[in-house]
Amino acid sequence: MKHLRRLVRRGWLVAHVAVSVSWLGLTIGLLALGITAYTTDSATMTEAAYRAMKVFGDWLVLPIAVLTLGTGVVLSLGTRWGLARHRWVWIKFWLTLITLCLSAFSLRPEINGAAAAGVPDTSLVAAPVISSSAYFFMTAISVLKPWGLTKRGRKYRAENRKAVDAAPVRQTT
Repeated sequence: MKHLRRLVRRGWLVAHVAVSVSWLGLTIGLLALGITAYTTDSATMTEAAYRAMKVFGDWLVLPIAVLTLGTGVVLSLGTRWGLARHRWVWIKFWLTLITLCLSAFSLRPEINGAAAAGVPDTSLVAAPVISSSAYFFMTAISVLKPWGLTKRGRKYRAENRKAVDAAPVRQTT
């Protein structure tokens, strides 16, 4: 993919950060509701917390997760970072894909079951803790950019150096 122009790249970056932060905030909200449902002595409060979690799970989790993945892929393919050139980008991609799948196939059904049963469930405290930890980790590696190039990235860099070295030198007069 051709590199994005500066203004377009910045627009995609703002969109990616916004939806990523939204996913993290949504997960923190789910954690607060899960803790409330698990620790309260009120069956009504437990039911209300799980019903609120169901609304978040049914209407927000998947669209936000898909937008996060999509904007991240566009940014990686449209910038010098590439999708598989740097380890931190590659790890973020796979963690995002894994957490998206877990949200779709594990978290949402668990929320729906808890909302129907109305019984406190520790997994609805544990799941948001794990996903929030993953999102904080992905945020940290986005800022720190550790670990260097992948094998593909090293190959790509070597090919570009060869192309630059082989290019004729222009002389200015």
